[in-house]
Amino acid sequence: MNEGALNIDGNSVANGWQIPPIARPGDPLSDVDTPALVLDLTAFEDNLEAMQGLVDRHGVALRPHAKAHRCPEISLRQLARGAIGVCCQKVSEIVPFLAAGIRDIHLSNEVVGNDKLDLLARLARHGSITVCVDHAQAAQALSSALVKHQTSMGVLVEVDVGQSRCGVQAPEELIALAQQLQALPQVHFAGIQAYHGGLQHTRGLDERRGAWKEAVALIRRHLDALAHAGIACPVVTGGGTGSAMLDVTSDVFTEIQAGTYAFMDADYGGIDWEAATKFQHSLFLLTTVMSRPTPDRAVLDVGLKSTTAESGMPQVVGFPGVRCVSVNDEHSILDIENGVAAPELGAKIRLIPGHCDPTFNLHDYVVGIRNGYVEAVWPISARGMSR
Repeated sequence: MNEGALNIDGNSVANGWQIPPIARPGDPLSDVDTPALVLDLTAFEDNLEAMQGLVDRHGVALRPHAKAHRCPEISLRQLARGAIGVCCQKVSEIVPFLAAGIRDIHLSNEVVGNDKLDLLARLARHGSITVCVDHAQAAQALSSALVKHQTSMGVLVEVDVGQSRCGVQAPEELIALAQQLQALPQVHFAGIQAYHGGLQHTRGLDERRGAWKEAVALIRRHLDALAHAGIACPVVTGGGTGSAMLDVTSDVFTEIQAGTYAFMDADYGGIDWEAATKFQHSLFLLTTVMSRPTPDRAVLDVGLKSTTAESGMPQVVGFPGVRCVSVNDEHSILDIENGVAAPELGAKIRLIPGHCDPTFNLHDYVVGIRNGYVEAVWPISARGMSR
């Protein structure tokens, strides 16, 4: 072995020594190393059943957002309960889902750039993939890539219904793009995407319902314009977790793109819900108290490399009067009210992440827990696939 090479338990790193796994099936939760992303499988499965039941009762399809978790094993369980396919948000993100046998994938985003379009066109050979456009130049570039690789694809025109992000701004733009797609080779107009992410997180239910009504009115204007132009629109996709109970009653959406419902996070947990559609927290960060420097402060071994804070601090589970006040690179700081029960040094506690999507993207695995024991360890295969 070369001088200075690391040797642990008689094996050099170069010869295949690896860090022990974070958890193994059969381990008690107390043996899971931290920080770890853990999924309460009972609550997770209840959430899947609740959302699938909601859409089934109203005759709407469910196309869950895989960007929420980037884990094919989770998508396979959603599909097994009746979901028609999944959404991905990036071209590279599609690859592990195709590899897992998932063939119906909507890329709910615009794609610009020759390398990305080249990959997308090649992936179209392996499944039923649709994609969004909102510009004539993008439609032409997509068509050219598909012609080059002799593949074809359904295309949805994205309509801005209040998100103020991507999407055409008027029915006239929609008609022009739909007609262009009808004329271009290797593409066909498959419908519209009408996603309003902002209203998903509107706190008050009445306020959310008001914003939703405005979005639905915009969708109807665009659908009426298509009908007047004699253009069929087989798919209207959009909606989400926060508006799902409204979306299914809209008579405009053919499918719902909800994602966070399976897990919930602190941000979604803070909005008003109708009792019939309130989902459970199933996703947690398991973390260890690594320091108790003062009676009113505890320090955890989870930081920004394992969770995010753009949607607020993670919430402490099981310790009223203890709250997370800061998340640093490698630590989170807990503030402890005077006189309340607090976790001691070495204790393992659970946090509810503020935003589940980027939190999943910071972990290699999610640990499935049932009745206090590890049942499964699933790779987050699309982690980091952001092109």
